[in-house]
Amino acid sequence: QVHLVESGGGLVQAGGSLRLSCAASGNIFSINDMGWYRQAPGKQRELVAVISSDGSTNYADSVKGRFAISRDNAKNTVYLQMNSLKPEDTDVYYCQANGSSYYGDDYFYWGQGTQVTVSS
Repeated sequence: QVHLVESGGGLVQAGGSLRLSCAASGNIFSINDMGWYRQAPGKQRELVAVISSDGSTNYADSVKGRFAISRDNAKNTVYLQMNSLKPEDTDVYYCQANGSSYYGDDYFYWGQGTQVTVSS
């Protein structure tokens, strides 16, 4: 089993910044993609940003130029630096990771979610 522990959410004023972290632990042989998604009540979970094992990234159009995703492979940790935050960025943010376990099977896990609230 793989555990994803998120941290760094909170309340911030519009225009401010937050940095989210997500550390993966457990039966991890390798990690392919690590990403951040967000979900508002009653809405579908949507991609915010994802980073692959080779460092290539993909962002939602709504966050391009404001958010930056990075990862520390030695620590199995992914980060999301969020700048110039807007009230519409208010959501629960979920970390996601997929890869292979030491048993040779693939895994796909979600974190528990962390609340980000941006006040106007």
